[in-house]
Amino acid sequence: MNFDLEIQKYGVSRETIDKIYSFVEILTEWNNKMNLVSKAAINEIWERHVLDSLQLIKYLPDDVKNIVDIGSGSGFPGIIIAIMAKEIFPNAKIKLVESITKKTVYLKDVCFRLGLDNVEVLNQRVENGVFKDVDVITARAVASINILCGYTNKIGGKKTILLLLKGKRYLEENEEALKYWRYHMNVSSNLYSNDGVVLSITDVRKV
Repeated sequence: MNFDLEIQKYGVSRETIDKIYSFVEILTEWNNKMNLVSKAAINEIWERHVLDSLQLIKYLPDDVKNIVDIGSGSGFPGIIIAIMAKEIFPNAKIKLVESITKKTVYLKDVCFRLGLDNVEVLNQRVENGVFKDVDVITARAVASINILCGYTNKIGGKKTILLLLKGKRYLEENEEALKYWRYHMNVSSNLYSNDGVVLSITDVRKV
């Protein structure tokens, strides 16, 4: 697969593409110090992580201004979104929420080295934070739909979009979540995973 061509589909410049390559280099460097992604995943970093995260860009509303990425960890999808947003959504601000301190040190280093001044890294649990006017909440491999709906109900509003990358177990998670929440959910196929989906959830409210 030609990774440059995949990124170019989003109409971004060579500078943005190069920043994504630089991010992968920084991640690989830090991964030698701490376990951000598995050794197996680092060998498939583009397919399993970069492109997987990249596709979320097309689900962001044109007027998006405030994005909260929960459990940012290794930087997927938050850092990828931030790099792309610098060019596509110049008015957007991204908050990366990560409770593990050493991972926030890594995320801050990434943002500094890539010049991502549209990002704020928060070392805290999302339920303990104060967030205003959240347009989009993103999450990948963090928690179940039920738990993420709880976070959305706390920090978001009726129009907040909960954007999730999920695997084949999403149907079970959805069934469990519907015991406690009501919401509208659109399901789209994952472009880079045969059994993956992209979930766009709105209007989250308690049963």
